[in-house]
Amino acid sequence: MDKMSTKTYSAALKLVKESDSRFINGASDRKEHGAMTEKDKTYQNKWWKNAVIYQIYPRSFADSNGDGIGDLKGIISKLDYLETLGIDAVWLSPVCKSPQDDNGYDISDYQDIDPMFGTLQDMETLIKEAEKHHIRIIMDLVLNHSSDEHPWFQEAKKSKENPYHDYYVWRDGTEGTLPNDMRAAFGGPAWEWVPEIQQYYFHQFSVKQPDLNWENPKLRREIYDMINWWIGKGVGGFRLDVIDQIAKEPDRGITGNGPRLHEFLRELSKETFQKADLVTVGEAWGADTELAKLYSNPDNSELSMVFQFEHICLDQVPGKEKWDLAPLPFPKLKEVFDRWQTSLYEKGWNSLFWNNHDLPRIVSRWGNDEKYRVESAKMLAILLHGLQGTPYIYQGEELGMTNIQYEIEDYRDIETLNLYRERLEKGYDKEEILRSIHAKGRDNARTPMQWDDGENAGFTTGKPWIKINPNYKEINAAEQIEDENSIFKCYQKLIRLRKEYPVFVDGEFRMLCKEDEAVFAYTREDKDFRLLVICNFYDRTTANPLKKPEDSGKLLISNYKDTDRTGILRPYEARMYLMDKGNAT
Repeated sequence: MDKMSTKTYSAALKLVKESDSRFINGASDRKEHGAMTEKDKTYQNKWWKNAVIYQIYPRSFADSNGDGIGDLKGIISKLDYLETLGIDAVWLSPVCKSPQDDNGYDISDYQDIDPMFGTLQDMETLIKEAEKHHIRIIMDLVLNHSSDEHPWFQEAKKSKENPYHDYYVWRDGTEGTLPNDMRAAFGGPAWEWVPEIQQYYFHQFSVKQPDLNWENPKLRREIYDMINWWIGKGVGGFRLDVIDQIAKEPDRGITGNGPRLHEFLRELSKETFQKADLVTVGEAWGADTELAKLYSNPDNSELSMVFQFEHICLDQVPGKEKWDLAPLPFPKLKEVFDRWQTSLYEKGWNSLFWNNHDLPRIVSRWGNDEKYRVESAKMLAILLHGLQGTPYIYQGEELGMTNIQYEIEDYRDIETLNLYRERLEKGYDKEEILRSIHAKGRDNARTPMQWDDGENAGFTTGKPWIKINPNYKEINAAEQIEDENSIFKCYQKLIRLRKEYPVFVDGEFRMLCKEDEAVFAYTREDKDFRLLVICNFYDRTTANPLKKPEDSGKLLISNYKDTDRTGILRPYEARMYLMDKGNAT
């Protein structure tokens, strides 16, 4: 395809709509591809089991008013794009009113929208317009802590007798003598002194994010009423930020997985989520497979699923800090996916993701963001979307957007800036610190969405709040929605396939070639179909350990234009086959 100069996203999308209307509803002609009968549809009892969810980081998605910050009207303007991709729901990172100390994860009003994103009316419009595009809106709720500018906290720090005081976690003490040595995730002690009342409050994150006290039933009732208010406005579900930390017991050094956690979650679900047809996903960094069975029990007593991060944290080794760089262990990745897929089968539900707003771009971490960017991005997509669970796509992942390498003055993330300062004070080399930030920093995911090759990548007509990745000239939506061999088209097809074949939802997982050091291969099997996925994880040719690939069935999707039927897998090559067991010989 010849590249067009300054190709705009809107013009390219119009061409796609005119030439291929099948994709507008995220599904193709089901008769052609083996339509589901009515009895096959039982697996759809929970809509989110065969849904694909798209995460939007609002300040970096689309700016409608030229102030350099993405907003709700900008998201509304891109609903056609999202419908064309085929996704079923959008998870919005927080848009509630906030001082933005931690980019919205410090909420000062749970029932209002931050002016930088628009108004409450804009939010109501987004929910209604998204529904017209067959898309549900998922809110991001921060229930472990609030902003220190929330009216609750402003009241809480007035006196120990104030009725809101017990909405937060306080300890008596003297200034300069901390209650204990607990540290905050963003650096520094987890306790902050308030001289007016001669007490410390507890904060697991920023000093401006005091932890809420879930032991207080009045606080819990306020939270339930707020959630039900949003349910009444038509939201399709909730993502619950660090929800595994609400039952903290700081006197015992406990933050995650506190003794009352699942008691609190069951009450929360009963009072709110079970009243509507919602999807709920909890961020649970400390979850293992046994805990995940509690969170995502099919009885619907807690949540639909959790985000667990074991597959993301494989390079974190004992004795090393989160930011220390280490090799990515491929055999361990296979073991982790195998364990989660088999352990939760018929006992819980997986969330499937490579990227989010807190993580670096997957194509830059596990793939190859230079020579084999397209091939490796597609391989990672094919591998993930064939697994059991609900897939999540983070904005720009469907384009193969990459990490960024800023100088320190261009970063905006509080965690990154605190890390840089603390490591300099400890004597780390500046270049070594930047290497870690370039590889793992959260701002890698927060660069503006790359819509086209025009000014500011089509994100804004003003000055972007954070610098745009300079590779937007080559990597952008306008270029890819027309190109049948693009990463976007790969994701679009994977979404369509999930809606066509129940095996994607119900099929039992079995890992193949467990000892192979280059190949990730597995099957998914139900009563009618067997799905086979085989991926070369590296930038070198390797032998195909599966004999006679032509016996594997129909090729559903691959990441090379031509599929070699020999016993060789090219760099990052990925293939997905489907065998109809009823027609198998």
